[in-house]
Amino acid sequence: MKFEKPVGIFIFLMSFGIYAQDLSDHSIGLRLGDSDGFGAEISYQKSIGRYNRAEFNLGWRDSRDFDAFKLSGVYQWVHQIEGGFNWYYGAGGGVGSVDFEPVPDEVEDNDGVFVFVAGNLGVEYDFDIPLLLSLDVRPEIGILGYDGFDNGFLFDIALGIRYQF
Repeated sequence: MKFEKPVGIFIFLMSFGIYAQDLSDHSIGLRLGDSDGFGAEISYQKSIGRYNRAEFNLGWRDSRDFDAFKLSGVYQWVHQIEGGFNWYYGAGGGVGSVDFEPVPDEVEDNDGVFVFVAGNLGVEYDFDIPLLLSLDVRPEIGILGYDGFDNGFLFDIALGIRYQF
């Protein structure tokens, strides 16, 4: 029969949606991580449909060599694993400003504004109370103004804690 493979693929793909849970309309909290220096971000998530959301982060990074502020946004697809666990992936980008510590005998100054694109991959646990814990990675690739700022690539890993409402 010609339709066996497409019907089987359709049923397999639909099974992901059958067991997925609804996302909270809003969540706000902190995203704490490390990408060549400790950083903290105020994080806000807004559901867009049943299985998608937008995440916006306003944060700062601090290391021995630089201080940076950045604003990022990521569109995410969320899938349920089991028992309150979800995994998600997404794509987005952002802008920021970096201020490097002066280096003796060096004239070049790479301070300024930067623009980046980002991916996102993580796992989260949705408690029965309005609390959401997550662990994710957000690799970032500089596309403008990243001279000297980790050679244009940052691997941001963070722990998030958010209140859902």
